[in-house]
Amino acid sequence: MKRYGHGLVLGKFYPPHAGHHHLVETARDRCERLTVLVCAASVESVPLADRVAWMREAHPDVTVVGAVDDTHMDVTDPAVWDAHMAVFTAAVPDRVDAVFTSEAYGEELGRRFGAASVLVDPDRTRFPVSGTAVRKDPVGCWDFLRAPVRAALTRRIVVLGAESTGTTTLARALTGHYRARGGVWARTGYVAEYGREYSERKLAELRERWPGAVWEDVTFTADDFPAIARTQNEREEAAARTGSPVLFCDTDSFATTVWHERYVGGRNPLVEEIADRTAPHHLWLLTDHEGVAFEDDGLRDGEELRPWMTDRFRAELTRTGRRFVEITGPPEARLAAAVAAVDGLLATGWDFTAPLPEKR
Repeated sequence: MKRYGHGLVLGKFYPPHAGHHHLVETARDRCERLTVLVCAASVESVPLADRVAWMREAHPDVTVVGAVDDTHMDVTDPAVWDAHMAVFTAAVPDRVDAVFTSEAYGEELGRRFGAASVLVDPDRTRFPVSGTAVRKDPVGCWDFLRAPVRAALTRRIVVLGAESTGTTTLARALTGHYRARGGVWARTGYVAEYGREYSERKLAELRERWPGAVWEDVTFTADDFPAIARTQNEREEAAARTGSPVLFCDTDSFATTVWHERYVGGRNPLVEEIADRTAPHHLWLLTDHEGVAFEDDGLRDGEELRPWMTDRFRAELTRTGRRFVEITGPPEARLAAAVAAVDGLLATGWDFTAPLPEKR
């Protein structure tokens, strides 16, 4: 099988899927070096920088570059070809010895680069998927997507509320409900509240110095909460990369901003900035304190503060424009309302904007 010096793969990768990765890996194995050119139009809803980052993570042994290409595709129009080639050659100025595609236009692309044209799985028999199919039905194409794309597309649901209002119970119940649907949903992830783990460790460390210490003896400082928020984000991102199209989080870094108020007082700009770094969240479920008995599990002491905390969560969710649903009533009603809210979110789809029109 003939090998080439410098190979080129180009495409929209909107978003990248298994067929794209097979194309890149085939080209890499047949070239001394390979460049992948990601071309994005301004009208498309997935940023060029994200697509470049995803391809670099998936293929660390090739060169990945990006370019904005706002010319529609018309393989029958030489002027359109000229406009595209101006973008391509500006992004990849080095001589190209072979272009690898899965498209019929590959022959003309190779001619214009003065390079060989190598066609790879044009009938999509190896991986029956396309960017159009992914945009139309991400759930149905989930297994054709790699970790960073899954993480970006995962619908993240946060359950939050005051102490002892059933947040953990509800988040776990939701996780079990969606896992029971089977198929891709069987991998539905759950992210526990890192703040609780952090609190348990603080109490344990205090007891090493003072064996009789109880929860009321533990003190928090403003430095504790950025650490909690960062780790919460990291664990959530890791779970989103391996799970189903929905992820359930027992609190999040946004909720940590209110917990900072609860234990330290006032706002913490660093925590708020960390909360804004994470991938977009899509729905918050606020558990009401009414009708839920307070249970002191050794890490709680704020029964009288529950109404205040519920109000603060509600106010901050409203102020920041986050989509949320208040969950009230007995456990069965809470789970039913939460499932209805999540199903409603999933039913709205993923809302990819249409790419520029193509004429082939």
